Amino acid sequence: MLVLARETTGMLIARGVLAVLFGLLALIWPIATVFGLAVLFAVYALIDGVGLLVAAFRKQVSPATGLAGAVGVVLAVVTVVWPGITVLALAIMAGAWAVVTGVGEIVTAVRLRKQIQGEVWLGLAGGLSVIAGLVILLQPIAGVIGIATVLGVFALLYGIALLLLGYRVHKLTKSAGAAV
Repeated sequence: MLVLARETTGMLIARGVLAVLFGLLALIWPIATVFGLAVLFAVYALIDGVGLLVAAFRKQVSPATGLAGAVGVVLAVVTVVWPGITVLALAIMAGAWAVVTGVGEIVTAVRLRKQIQGEVWLGLAGGLSVIAGLVILLQPIAGVIGIATVLGVFALLYGIALLLLGYRVHKLTKSAGAAV
């Protein structure tokens, strides 16, 4: 176990540093972060779409495979040509999803209150989801910045946790090595 810990310490620290850097960049430049993610999506959609098209032409597969491939290629092109529209569409879809999910949670909470005395948390979560969704729908750019900010904070905290773990593992393996 100690050998494994010693071998993974460097990777933990490298991952932590990269996560902290990504988190800081996402917090400093949230719009650039979102556009960078849009470009990564375009690359993925293009590779996936071309792969599906090749499979559709080479093998006996469902016509839906070829259609999915064509849609992937088109999405990749649209994302590269109009990244702002893609990012805005994503924010609008996220906002709509939050509203629909929130309404569902409120309905479920009303039904649950008959079975669970004093249950308000699901209804509260649903209400917050509806409010957040409406804010995103009314101000989608703010929603995009919010998503990038949450991603940045997560990456920063995740990176710090990995760095602390890497430090502790390094310290443990160093002291165990001295004890042997």
